[in-house]
Amino acid sequence: MSVTDGPLLPSIIDENRPFWEGARRGELRVQRCRETGRLIFPPRLRSPWAPKPGVEPEWVAVSGRGTLWSFVVPHPPLLPYYAQRAPYNVIVVALDEDPTIRMVGNLVAAEGSGIDSVDPATIEIGAAVRVVFERVDDEIHLPRWLLA
Repeated sequence: MSVTDGPLLPSIIDENRPFWEGARRGELRVQRCRETGRLIFPPRLRSPWAPKPGVEPEWVAVSGRGTLWSFVVPHPPLLPYYAQRAPYNVIVVALDEDPTIRMVGNLVAAEGSGIDSVDPATIEIGAAVRVVFERVDDEIHLPRWLLA
């Protein structure tokens, strides 16, 4: 499949593998500093807050709840896969556990519905959302967001 035939998918590497393993099980995971307890996302090899250098963060499950912090509606020119779904939204969610931790995804009308299933005119910043996961293939289950 070429980049224009399907969705752009992330690469699974050692640093983010626990995130994708959790997503396959319907669990939203982030890293946490072992020394300070602060959450970390995107994944890193070392905690930026640990007083001692070289402390590896641990992976923890979070609630999967958050607040819609921002959004955009992409406009052409788009890659063919995305142009066929326009208009669609791309949202930024601030997690309830730590609003400085933000994740990018799409707001969908129901679990399993497409990225174009919500009318962009109805999206409101500040709305409560919760995560669901869309199975793309055996390894990738993408976080999507529903109004809570």
